Amino acid sequence: MGPEMKEDKTKTEARSTSFELRFIVLLLCFISTVVPVAGFALRDCRISQNSAICKPVDGKLRTVPQDIPSTVKSIDLSSNNITKILTSDFRKKSVLTELDLKGNTIVQIDPRAFADLISLKKLNLNSNKLVKLGDDIFVGLSNVTELRITHNHIKAVLPTSFESLTSLTFLDISHNKLHSSKNVHSLLQQLPNLQSLVITNNDLTHFQSWELTNSSLELASLDLSQNPIAVFRITADVFPNLTWLNIGSTIKNKMIWDIRNKTFFSRVSTLDVSGLQLVSDDWKTFLESFNSSLTILRMNQMKHDLTELISISCTIPTITTLQLRQNKLSIIHSNLFSLCIHLTELDLSDNSIQKIQDEAFMSLKGLRDLSLGRNKLPSVPAATRNLKILSKLDLSTNKISSLGCNDFANLTKLRQLNLYQNPIPALNEFAFKDLIGLQVLKLQSCQISRLNKAFSNYLPNLRQLYLNGNKLTIIKKGELNGLKSLQNLSLHENQIKVFQNGSFIGLTNLTILLLQSNDIQTDSLKQNWFTGLTNLKRLDLRDNHISYANSLSWLPRNLLEGLTNLLSFDAHSSQLLSIHKDMFKHTPRLQMLDISSNELTDLTPDLFSPIQNLKSLYISRINLRSLDFLINAKLTELEFLQARKNIFSVISQEEINSLPALVYLDLFGQSFKCDCDNAAFLNWTVKNTQTQVFDAYNFKCNYPPSLNSTKLLDLDIHSCSVNIEFNCFITTTCLTLLFMMVSFTYHFLRLQLVYAYYVFLAFLFDSKHKNTQASDQYDAFISYNAHDEPWVISELLPKLENEQGWRLCLHHRDFEPGKPIMDNIADAIYGSRKTICVISQRYLESEWCSREMTLASFRLFDEQKDVLILVFLEEIPTAQLSPYYRMRKLLKRQTYLSWPRAEENTNLFWEKLRQALKTREDHGEDRFLLNVVDQP
Repeated sequence: MGPEMKEDKTKTEARSTSFELRFIVLLLCFISTVVPVAGFALRDCRISQNSAICKPVDGKLRTVPQDIPSTVKSIDLSSNNITKILTSDFRKKSVLTELDLKGNTIVQIDPRAFADLISLKKLNLNSNKLVKLGDDIFVGLSNVTELRITHNHIKAVLPTSFESLTSLTFLDISHNKLHSSKNVHSLLQQLPNLQSLVITNNDLTHFQSWELTNSSLELASLDLSQNPIAVFRITADVFPNLTWLNIGSTIKNKMIWDIRNKTFFSRVSTLDVSGLQLVSDDWKTFLESFNSSLTILRMNQMKHDLTELISISCTIPTITTLQLRQNKLSIIHSNLFSLCIHLTELDLSDNSIQKIQDEAFMSLKGLRDLSLGRNKLPSVPAATRNLKILSKLDLSTNKISSLGCNDFANLTKLRQLNLYQNPIPALNEFAFKDLIGLQVLKLQSCQISRLNKAFSNYLPNLRQLYLNGNKLTIIKKGELNGLKSLQNLSLHENQIKVFQNGSFIGLTNLTILLLQSNDIQTDSLKQNWFTGLTNLKRLDLRDNHISYANSLSWLPRNLLEGLTNLLSFDAHSSQLLSIHKDMFKHTPRLQMLDISSNELTDLTPDLFSPIQNLKSLYISRINLRSLDFLINAKLTELEFLQARKNIFSVISQEEINSLPALVYLDLFGQSFKCDCDNAAFLNWTVKNTQTQVFDAYNFKCNYPPSLNSTKLLDLDIHSCSVNIEFNCFITTTCLTLLFMMVSFTYHFLRLQLVYAYYVFLAFLFDSKHKNTQASDQYDAFISYNAHDEPWVISELLPKLENEQGWRLCLHHRDFEPGKPIMDNIADAIYGSRKTICVISQRYLESEWCSREMTLASFRLFDEQKDVLILVFLEEIPTAQLSPYYRMRKLLKRQTYLSWPRAEENTNLFWEKLRQALKTREDHGEDRFLLNVVDQP
């Protein structure tokens, strides 16, 4: 209900009673102070799936932010300018499991700075300026399993630096300045569960087992590469569980290799000796140290004769993988791998290979993976045709300019073929005819301009086809018909303008279609390209500059017809001027929509009505003037909204409430109207806890001019918490109604109100005195007006006191001086058996007489005793008694005496009065009544 409707409703209900009016006003005041749905803003971080990424858009952090929620499980503070880690920086982060501090300038970590991180598993301190590690900086990290401290300036490890890391299994302390294997010993001694140690590129010159003999070494992986190790001497079995060893080095010094027993490395299965030089050049003896278990051997950038090394290596029957990168092999001769009959994987990448002899791979009958990328091959080598069980072939980044009909003959088992970054201008129709088992084909960045039906009839099992980054201008009908199993088709970053009708017919299994960054014409879109793509889940059309010849830009309303399973649609930066409201009626499952960087200006709720499952919406840079379309769009499932750099300046309470599931709002670069119109949005941004508002602390004001460039969150909104105009309306309405009620009451109910007032006072005194009075002091209290005092003194008093002997109480004679008048009246009434009210016109007009009569009548009805005697000195019409409701009620139930009617027989009057005074308060005597006199 809007504010106008609320006010109308209030006006109507206010006409009933004053109580209802007050209730409604209070209710409206409560509604106006209700806090909206949840949300929160961080100054320098953003939260995504329980992870905080802290990288300010306008600089670098110098300290750890203190507003990161304690519930996050991962914090990324990398690439900032933090110099110190303080004890208070990570307090109350007990659920944190990952902390990334790489790329800062940290020189100091306070003792126990990580003490609260009891759940932490991974800690990254790479690329900082740590020189030493204190004794207790890792206190509390007993659950950390992975620690990285590379690219610092650490020179030594203290004996107790790592003792708190009892669960550590992986440590990378590469690119520091450790110079002795004693440092390695110190590490291993403190870390009983360590499985993998990476200590590359330090200053280790010796590695000798006698320095490690006291350690319990459970290492499975050890990386000592790029250290100037002159002596590697193992005289004891200190690595009984080692399976992975890297001792490669590109440093020019040569190493002395001294292994006293060949069984010491009997479990090593992966060995990397890239760039290593031995003093003895006895590689046969060296490799025999690993003979019994070695399966993977890496010999990149070798200085020794590679032919000899390959021959020696291939005599080891267990080796199945051989990596020979960057060895400057220009020609692969036919006998180079003649002994490598057990190889299943061969990597010859980055070798400047220009020629491979046809028989070069003849002996590699079991080869399944061959990498020839980053070489200078002019064509597909015929040698690969001998590899009949080959599963993966990498020919990327060569100089292959064409594909022949028989280039891949016999490769029926091939599953992946990489041909990207080769200068192939056109495909051969029969180039892939033998690749019946191929599943992945990478042809990106090959300058291809024509497909030539290469995919019309072959590749029945192909699932992924990468043709992006080429020079295709058209996709003709039937050119992709042979790809029945295709799931992922990448055609982005080409020059495609036209898709002929039926271009994608037959691709019923396609789930991802990437068409971004082309030159697609709107005319071609009218052909309904996507017929048959019922399983398509992602469609990307961004950066296509879609337009007609008359410069109108829009998408046909039936563009997405048939895509009933589409989950993601991207039309970012496509020069669109409008989107038809029925565009998405065929895509009810859509969850991600990006229409940013277009000229849409306004959006309508009808556009979103068919896609109620939408979870992510990108509407940045579309010159949007308002977000009011959200109010009726019913996007109740939306979790992510990005609306950067638009021209709206106000976000209303209704717009906020329309997105109950929102967890992330990105309004980066937005400026706002800084007045009470944005008070609800500002309050929601700062105080609530469900929706993160990215970069909120940098939002600036664009109005009024006096606040230009002021930060929105610096605005004081306390004055906005009360709606002045609405409150003025309520106040004016209340005062008007009050004036009308007072006027009405004064004119028609004045006497009733006066009487009610006296009744109320009498009730108070009755409640106070009715149970507190002791025994009767008087037989009767005489209530009369001063103008009737002569009759009381001359007639009533002589008869009742002098002749009949009653004890009477008169106010002028018996009231206690100095005592409040109402207390005297109450004491007199409750201290007497009876009260005689001497009623006249003057009596009815007297304030105090009315109080006396009212209090006496309360006693009569509340105590149910015959304690009241009414004596009328004058004839008083019924109309004059109407304001005195209690008296009228009393006269209808009670007998009374009339003096005017007794003038002819006063003796009877006094006798009746005597009898009335004589009756007691018991129930039997209450039945005795005076002779009834006609009542008014």
